[in-house]
Amino acid sequence: MLVIGPKLWVALATLTAAAAGVAVLGRLGHARQIVVAAVRAAAQLTAVSLLIAAIVTSLWATAGFVALMCVVASGTAARRITSGVRGWWAGLPVVAGSLAVVASLLVAGLVPARGIAVIPVAGILIGGAMTATSLAGRRALDELTGRRGEVEAALALGLSPRDAVLLVSRSAAAQALIPALDQTRTVGLVTLPGAFVGVLLGGASPVTAGVTQLFVLVGLLAVEVVAVVVTVELVARNRLRPVEPVPALAG
Repeated sequence: MLVIGPKLWVALATLTAAAAGVAVLGRLGHARQIVVAAVRAAAQLTAVSLLIAAIVTSLWATAGFVALMCVVASGTAARRITSGVRGWWAGLPVVAGSLAVVASLLVAGLVPARGIAVIPVAGILIGGAMTATSLAGRRALDELTGRRGEVEAALALGLSPRDAVLLVSRSAAAQALIPALDQTRTVGLVTLPGAFVGVLLGGASPVTAGVTQLFVLVGLLAVEVVAVVVTVELVARNRLRPVEPVPALAG
């Protein structure tokens, strides 16, 4: 689809500079992160492209690469949600939904047990779980911090700490599902996501591409719902804490 050559690299550099420049003008405070993210993406995709070509023939190597994806996704979600060792609890919602769905697809025979098939499917699902976990965790903990008075009032009324936290944070955390819901609702009308385009460019029929994309979107919804539910439960059980803990729940 793209012609690889000097013009492509110039275009990438120009787009990165434009994004960083607009961030500076708009005082968004993320100009440096935009440049770093673009450079990291280029380096990582180059390395991963070479690595995948070498490991797709081995199921053990494929499993190791999927495990690495889980570790990186868990670490990223942990850093976004809270600080300290407890942040690694974020790995549970990342892994719980994504690997369960991947395993189910392999057992059902819907995804062949080959690296070239497992890695992209696992990557999409793990990435979705990571995003949902990060958003749900941040929203839940922000709500818990901002509405700590309501939490303490609920405790005073006799609710358990878990129920008091869920009362305040559950609806806020559920907003993490909005991007996935909007993407699913508008697919084909607003966007043609990557799976559809990739299958189509690979020579498959539009119908096959559409079915593949539907499969990916529904799988992502399932994975992200699990991630949000598990994240909220971890917050309610005080495994994931705000940077400034609510005194009544500390311990």
